[in-house]
Amino acid sequence: MTANPLAINDTGSAGALSAAPGSNDFEDFIYLISHDVRNSVRALIELPQWIEEDLTEAGVRLEGSVAESIDLMNRHTGRLDRMLVDLLTFSRVGRMQSVVDVDVHQALKDVLDEIGLPAGFTVEHELPCDRVTLGERDILTLLTALISNAIKHHDRSFGKIMVRCAREADDVVLSVTDNGPGIRSEFHERIFGAMTTLRPRDEVEGSGMGLAITRKIAQLYGGNVMLRAKDGERGSTFEVHWPA
Repeated sequence: MTANPLAINDTGSAGALSAAPGSNDFEDFIYLISHDVRNSVRALIELPQWIEEDLTEAGVRLEGSVAESIDLMNRHTGRLDRMLVDLLTFSRVGRMQSVVDVDVHQALKDVLDEIGLPAGFTVEHELPCDRVTLGERDILTLLTALISNAIKHHDRSFGKIMVRCAREADDVVLSVTDNGPGIRSEFHERIFGAMTTLRPRDEVEGSGMGLAITRKIAQLYGGNVMLRAKDGERGSTFEVHWPA
């Protein structure tokens, strides 16, 4: 482990979180600190809300800098909570679950029910390979990360997402395609770094962990994840390959 595993870059977002592949000590550290710190963060999320409620009940009108400060606290504590949740998810990949024969149709339905698609977005699917062998929670995490990423980074209020799952030779290939703004080739590797975002978090809320989680799941099952996108063209496809 590096002496400073969590580096802050000059844009204010966290740089890549690095550790030796398969390092259980590192993952245990992530789990413990995320779990314990989140208990305190939950209190920090609730306190500004309680203060606001008490002031309102006392007849104090919240406006100006006070209202702005409370809103700022709410946004930053919410952001920190999401980051901790995603770190917990990262540390739990491959753990506390069974590797089973998964119904991809049902997994996709469960994920869409949990996400709640924004108005204007649709998800279609082509699943000639509708059953795969994977961790029962990892398949949900994988689909959630890829679909949420497509929605979050879309540049329009409407969009189309296609989920495919098929056999290619000896591999299973699960892909998620969007019709968003696309991703320039210079960023194709960088986006898989932990806590990496291409846009400021004030513009797009997120921990920057989704694609790092995707890569970790793929590698855990002996596979990989790749991005297919061309400079100057809209849309991108994330493909996750692993041995069938």
